[in-house]
Amino acid sequence: MNKKRNVVLYWILAIVITLGTAVYQRMTGPTYPKRITFEIGNQEYNLKLPRSYGGAGDCPVELAIPDEGVSGAIVYRRYPSSEDWKSIPMKREGELLTTTLPHQPPAGKIAYYIILKDADGKEIKIPDEEEPVVIRYKGAVPDYVLGPHIFFMFFAMLLSNLTGLLALAGFSRQVLYGRITLVLLIIGGMILGPLVQKYAFGELWTGVPFGWDLTDNKTLIAFVFWMVAVLGNWKKERPWLTVLAAVMLMLVYMIPHSLYGSELDHESGKVIQGMIMSTGVFY
Repeated sequence: MNKKRNVVLYWILAIVITLGTAVYQRMTGPTYPKRITFEIGNQEYNLKLPRSYGGAGDCPVELAIPDEGVSGAIVYRRYPSSEDWKSIPMKREGELLTTTLPHQPPAGKIAYYIILKDADGKEIKIPDEEEPVVIRYKGAVPDYVLGPHIFFMFFAMLLSNLTGLLALAGFSRQVLYGRITLVLLIIGGMILGPLVQKYAFGELWTGVPFGWDLTDNKTLIAFVFWMVAVLGNWKKERPWLTVLAAVMLMLVYMIPHSLYGSELDHESGKVIQGMIMSTGVFY
């Protein structure tokens, strides 16, 4: 009975670790909306600006600012580049200030910031011109590919954490769970992952040996460690290999998604790897 109770506790702990890691990755990733806090017209606002856009058409940008005395414009240029900044006035639609950023090819990026002006003519920039928001465009990924990819990767992470805890506690069940973890990782990361990459940026694999895409490479590292753990536990239990693989998957999972990912070289027209630094929150 105590053993069964311990397994339940390990499941709960694994779920907490997995959810916590997922939240951390979402808050620090450079493609998730950038949160901004600013004050204009004696009113404080907490809004989000897009840093990723998939599909055809221009990217909509909307700011919920009900004060009709506030007007705005969006200033942008292709990234990375030294092109002149271009400005587009924002339109008011009820409580929203709206505009769009021009469509770019997959992996194309735009740097932008917004200038707001209140009824008294006071002007602010969000964020600062020296640290603009960078948005990356991508092709539309079908739900029937993206959904299963997210599902299998999430449960691979969950089962990896559980298996690592069971191995640490000396449960023989870690051998079976380790094999299931590897299968989930192969389906979610090594099969569906490249399909997502193909739809989004036109390439199946941009990691080693073809490139340095961080998302592909960290998936490869996790796969190798789990492959070694499963093979190492095949005839004789070696729980330390399982613990090592579980820790490695958690570490690579915590690396912000797409931090060093596909980027369109505007001069050559080729997709390369580029860095996007993210501070997570702008104040």
